[in-house]
Amino acid sequence: MFLPSVQCDPGTAYTRTPLPFATSIEMEGNVYGAAKAGGAFDLENFLKQPQTITRVVSWVFSIIVFGCITSEGYINSHETSQLKCIFNQNVDACHYGVGIGVIAFLICIVFFGLDVYFPQISNADQRKHIVMADLGISGCWTFLWFIGFCFLTNQWVSTTITPDVGADSARAAIAFTFFSIFSWGLLSCFAYKRYRMGAEDFNEKYVDPSNDYPPYPNVTDNYQQPPFGNTARSESEDYKPPTY
Repeated sequence: MFLPSVQCDPGTAYTRTPLPFATSIEMEGNVYGAAKAGGAFDLENFLKQPQTITRVVSWVFSIIVFGCITSEGYINSHETSQLKCIFNQNVDACHYGVGIGVIAFLICIVFFGLDVYFPQISNADQRKHIVMADLGISGCWTFLWFIGFCFLTNQWVSTTITPDVGADSARAAIAFTFFSIFSWGLLSCFAYKRYRMGAEDFNEKYVDPSNDYPPYPNVTDNYQQPPFGNTARSESEDYKPPTY
């Protein structure tokens, strides 16, 4: 097997080009709704952002919901000292309201801290994972707040005897459960907007590397002649049959 000869011009300057599979994303400008990593943290600008305001509002709403239920959501009658849920004596209604309220309270704290730390993250993949988690959890809690509003309202309407103590707290829990649907829905919209910004930024900056490679200079298709190609004789020509 004979290989083609490659002739290189000594006066030609060659440059190194990256491999097609070794592409990377440089974080220039805004990536997933935040500025380039390494800049100074602007507290005033951060507190004025609609996403920050909405997250704080959602945090306050969650406190009101589980606070009203835990403080005056369990009452007892004059005949017994056993505490029962104010929502039609259905303990599942109280547990549901307290459960989603407490978890929403913790979620707001976690993502508020991530919002503060988010501009310092230099890895675009980590930013993407945080934004996707924010989008998924906010969308899920929007749905859970809607279920909670329907559940608590149905149980409150089904209550036969309106108690003298705790009625206002029950109504407040229902009202702020309803408000939480919109606040968490806004958080979902903000997270989706940040995700779209990151996806569009990647599509704009990505360049197909297959078109960036010039052909190799001074490559010829000449093949070297095999040594002794014309003078070598085959074994069949040298073979002489034996004489008997």
